[in-house]
Amino acid sequence: MPQVIPSFWSLPAEQVLDQLKSSHQGLSRQEAQQRLTQYGANSLKQKRQSSTLLLLLNQFKSPIILILMAAAILSSFLGDVIDTIIILTIVLISGLLGFWQERGARDAVTKLLALVQVKATVLRDGQSQEISNEEVVPGDIVLLAAGDSIPGDCLILESKDLSVNEAALTGETYPADKLSGVLPNEVGLSQRTNTLYMGTNAISGTAKAVVVQTGKQTEFGKVSERLKLRPPETEFERGLGKFGYFLMEVTLILVVLIFVANVYLQRPVLQSFLFSLALAVGLTPQLLPAIVSVNLARGAKQMAKKQVIVKRLSAIENFGSMNVFCTDKTGTLTEGEVKIHAAVDVEGKESVGGASLRDAARTPQATRVLLYAYLNAASESGYVNPIDAAIRQHKQFDISAYQKLDEVPYDFNRKRLSILLKKDNKNLIVSKGALKAILDVCSTVETGDGKTIDIAIQQDKIQQRAEELGSEGFRVLGVAYRNCDRNSFTKDDETNMTFLGYLALFDPPKADIADTLKDLGLLGVTTKMITGDSRAVAISIIEQVGLPKPKVLTGGELQELSDEALMHRVGKINVFAEVEPNQKERIIIALKKTGNVVGYLGDGINDASALHAADVGISVESAVDVAKEAADIVLMQKDLNVLVEGVKEGRVTFANTLKYVFMATSANFGNMFSMAGISLVLPFLPLLPSQILLTNLLTDFPEMTIATDRVDREMVNKPRRMNITFIRNFMVVFGLLSSVFDYLTFAALLLLLHANSAQFRTGWFMESVISASMIVLVIRTRQSILTSKPGKYLLTATIAIAIVTLLIPYTPVAGLLGFQPLPIEFLLVLAAIVGLYIICAENVKRIFYQHVQS
Repeated sequence: MPQVIPSFWSLPAEQVLDQLKSSHQGLSRQEAQQRLTQYGANSLKQKRQSSTLLLLLNQFKSPIILILMAAAILSSFLGDVIDTIIILTIVLISGLLGFWQERGARDAVTKLLALVQVKATVLRDGQSQEISNEEVVPGDIVLLAAGDSIPGDCLILESKDLSVNEAALTGETYPADKLSGVLPNEVGLSQRTNTLYMGTNAISGTAKAVVVQTGKQTEFGKVSERLKLRPPETEFERGLGKFGYFLMEVTLILVVLIFVANVYLQRPVLQSFLFSLALAVGLTPQLLPAIVSVNLARGAKQMAKKQVIVKRLSAIENFGSMNVFCTDKTGTLTEGEVKIHAAVDVEGKESVGGASLRDAARTPQATRVLLYAYLNAASESGYVNPIDAAIRQHKQFDISAYQKLDEVPYDFNRKRLSILLKKDNKNLIVSKGALKAILDVCSTVETGDGKTIDIAIQQDKIQQRAEELGSEGFRVLGVAYRNCDRNSFTKDDETNMTFLGYLALFDPPKADIADTLKDLGLLGVTTKMITGDSRAVAISIIEQVGLPKPKVLTGGELQELSDEALMHRVGKINVFAEVEPNQKERIIIALKKTGNVVGYLGDGINDASALHAADVGISVESAVDVAKEAADIVLMQKDLNVLVEGVKEGRVTFANTLKYVFMATSANFGNMFSMAGISLVLPFLPLLPSQILLTNLLTDFPEMTIATDRVDREMVNKPRRMNITFIRNFMVVFGLLSSVFDYLTFAALLLLLHANSAQFRTGWFMESVISASMIVLVIRTRQSILTSKPGKYLLTATIAIAIVTLLIPYTPVAGLLGFQPLPIEFLLVLAAIVGLYIICAENVKRIFYQHVQS
């Protein structure tokens, strides 16, 4: 198949279709499958086949590991082949262990992501069908509507009032209007009105387009390759990065000092170098990436059981750390089923519905409000929304006498939907939308007795009645009309209209929402509502759902605030009403700048920027494509109870990840500090390089089961963050405590038991591994070891490693590893030291948490 030239937008559509060997009916299923094989998946990510190999190689990319392997190989050329084999074997086992864990985690997440794939509507064999975006190929004919993401670079074949958000590529704030046609070659990217690009999304209207480029060949793909675009770091990732730099500094200083000291003491240079590197490996929590991945993958699987699908694993930690949750109103705080309460004329008289607002008398004008609203809703073909569905379901009219001529679809800038209709050779434009947006295009108003007067006369009364409706919890839309003498129109023709009346809509709060919000509050999460509805409606809903007395900031007031002033006020506000779409992102950013970890729940076209800006973007399975793409987490049900469970699971995952950090750093730091100190006193190395690596490998086994460990309730009850200062203090306190008992072991082995070099290494190896494994049971919880029970896998692994460690010196491999069997008195002394260590650690832990805040 010939490659499409880069200037495809300057060619007639039929010529492009010919080049792509496609047609207006789309590709056949067989041809589409062949092209998928030829061009690969429509994705910017690396292929799965290569990522497995990279995942394996990544286990050995640490500079320390590479240097250690090179030094070990060098030592084999100098005659120490056995030690070289042992060192390389231990490094290989450790790497394979991490690879196995991370691959399992990745595969589990891949299966979960398949549940929330973004899909495209394409023509295959002339029939429309939904497929995953990754299955879209060049030559596919895609059908687009408001809310759809653009699955590739496309040429428009047909369009109707299509408007596209291209900010991701062009930086333009306002949507770009699109239409079919041929443009000259020199037209720039942001001026091409007949092309659509991957990474953008339809705001309004409909279109039929042919896909020309997919994946990395798209404009977005090329930018991504040049800049190597990646998602912004999460709060947790930033914490891990700081932690890594801290460990690197400690490791570098320790390695240099130990190496220089050993050379000064005239120890063999190569052996001293290997010993120093082995110390560095021992101090470094090598399995941290694997442990984090396993923890996150298990958290994702647990959350999936609770109807929460995680798209970006690192967002789980942010989910747990979230202390501010921003949400819209519809479907989260309310039932999400919009219903019509009444159609009301400008005098306040209603045509249908429950309790009277002003007068129960039914007027022709009020009935016409409902009729015109029905005409508008029944004729729309653009943005699918629950309001139009509610109007169509509420009361049906016979509109067979009306013929639809044209439409200007709803968009989030105009906030109106207008339909051009014909009846009895007369043309009529009917507009429906947000009250302010409708009043902005009205110059007259129709009164209750059918007269048309200047709208300025009734302006105050119109606003007053709208506020009355809003104070009762009703959302208010406006309905307007005007005659037209043409058979087509544009949004510029939405002017000089006549205001007819209001539609009063209601969406009752969910029955259990007050309890759910209370549960979020008990978890330390503050809920803030961000809505486009009026101040009165927002206050009414907030009061009904039991949130604290509302402190409201409207979009108009927000517009007047500087960024600094907004930061000062944003924390005190719990309701943002009458908010424009572009203001949502500004609110989120202001909350983040004041030190909050912010979650945002959105499911609409205008939520994408806010979802990107939030620390954790949350959407729902039924959301429009652009919202699901922007989200980190997708709820299979639009239910805050699901969210509460997800937050708890995020905190469990975060707590278990921190456990590994505490365990690895404190135990490793203590052992390495002890080894570094005693190596300067002994006439021999306290442990051989291979023994250090074996110690590190064995102590990692219990820690690999951390993902399955139980988490104390206190670790779930409030949001927590990665606190490097706290981790450093923990590492120093418990590392030094470990070191005290290491030196007690040294004294016992040298002064009490008079051990030779092999016995010393064997005794310390056994004490080091067993104590490090057992101490995991102590420091995994802030509570007493007797009251907080560990998970069964952690307990089993700990006991198993202790038994294996005791048996190694009595097996045939002991000689190869440099160990020898110890007399029973040695074992009894070591057991007493380990027991005393656990008792002291329990008491130090209690004192530590009383004086140090995490």
